[in-house]
Amino acid sequence: MKQYQDLENFKVPIHFRGRSAIVVQLWWIIQSTLFAWSPQFLYPWRRFLLRLFGAHIGKGVLIRSSAKFTYPWNISIGDYCWIGEDNVFYSLGKIQLGNHVALAHKVYLNTGGHEYDKVTFDIFAKPVIIEDECWLTNDVYIAPGVVIGKGTIVAARSSVLHSLPSGKICVGTPAKPIKNRI
Repeated sequence: MKQYQDLENFKVPIHFRGRSAIVVQLWWIIQSTLFAWSPQFLYPWRRFLLRLFGAHIGKGVLIRSSAKFTYPWNISIGDYCWIGEDNVFYSLGKIQLGNHVALAHKVYLNTGGHEYDKVTFDIFAKPVIIEDECWLTNDVYIAPGVVIGKGTIVAARSSVLHSLPSGKICVGTPAKPIKNRI
């Protein structure tokens, strides 16, 4: 019988996380307590904690306390961005947000996955780039390796499986441009 995956022998590559296991665990503790418990108005505090762990955070960035960041050292957020409730930055790879990017609620930015065609089920990471002035509305999923062009809007509950052009309104699963933004 064909074997599709062998999880018993799966191993995360030594430097895959980008920091030691102690730093990773420390961040997860800080995020679950000092970050998550902070009142809404303490945006500077949350920016400070992310920067302390290596994130590049621009000026005027508003991040809600329920946002989750797997590895902040892989995060770059431009100036005047909004990060809404329950956003997930699954940052096994780099995540880059341009300036004036708005992420509504429950946006999931995914940079990682597994090689399903290998029995060893190897893990991989690919960057996600959201260019300036984009708006990702509620409950949007972004797949590894995706680039969303400047000024594009992604409609609620869309799944972005491939890169999207600039200046469009996109909808669906997979998300596709349906018209120009302006």
